[in-house]
Amino acid sequence: MPEDHGYIHRFAQEQLGLGDFGAATLEFLLVRPFKILALLLIALLVSRLGARTIRRAVASFRTRTVLRASSVRAEQRAATIGDVLVSVLQVAIVVVAAFVVLDELGVNLAPLIAGAGIAGVALGFGAQSLVKDVISGLFILLEDQYGVGDVVVLAADATGTVEDVGLRVTRLRAIDGTVWFVPNGEIRKVGNSSMEWSRALIDVRVLYTADLDLVRRVISEAADALAAEETWRSDILEPPELWGVQEMDPDGVTLRLVIKTAPRQQWAVARELRARISAGLRREGVWGADAALPPTPGLPGGGGSERATTS
Repeated sequence: MPEDHGYIHRFAQEQLGLGDFGAATLEFLLVRPFKILALLLIALLVSRLGARTIRRAVASFRTRTVLRASSVRAEQRAATIGDVLVSVLQVAIVVVAAFVVLDELGVNLAPLIAGAGIAGVALGFGAQSLVKDVISGLFILLEDQYGVGDVVVLAADATGTVEDVGLRVTRLRAIDGTVWFVPNGEIRKVGNSSMEWSRALIDVRVLYTADLDLVRRVISEAADALAAEETWRSDILEPPELWGVQEMDPDGVTLRLVIKTAPRQQWAVARELRARISAGLRREGVWGADAALPPTPGLPGGGGSERATTS
């Protein structure tokens, strides 16, 4: 079947008197570069429009996540995930444009397409877990489920502070210094103790013989005094709440105090409050459930514990 040539080919033969080879060569040199340039311009335009669409879609999705739309970290994560998706789109456009340009240059694409298909199938079977990890990592970043510095629970034995969040794996360090590398595809649920705000829980256990009204007063005074101090004011977001009796067991009565704190500050607040509540109860002569008798005067530590039990 004869090749269908255009106007340039016919003009070269009829007006310039060139043969078929010369006319085809002239057509190739004059027409193909413009076709290739047009294809490259179209690829560039599609890349720009696709990048803008992706970034708008990511920004729209970010506003529907659990974090506030004004969160700096959420904005950073949205920008990061947008850049990743844009890079994937650009790579795909470059590959397609390269194949089209090669076709314009007369290269037989059948072996290349067949080889790419075989390689894709092989990678698909051999890297299923990798693809699963990367997709899960994309959603973790996009939804801002946790970030560097957050205290999270990813599994029964993987609890600690997040040190790095990647597309494939999350690295966190446990309280004993152990570093855990958790593939994102293996994460089924996440417990984040540092998202937006935290809560300090202080349980105070006293004997059944203790005056509960006195215990409540000591706990409330200690908590209110801490919340009023300039040093702790920025860490305590709401006034302390004494919920009252939380538990009753053979050892005594447990009262619970809760305080809403800034992220990751619940442990520091709880430690300080435990020390103050323990000191206040000792001053009032209230002994914890682990103390059978108060200490004998003149004999330090004798006869029982010197503090109420707090946890």
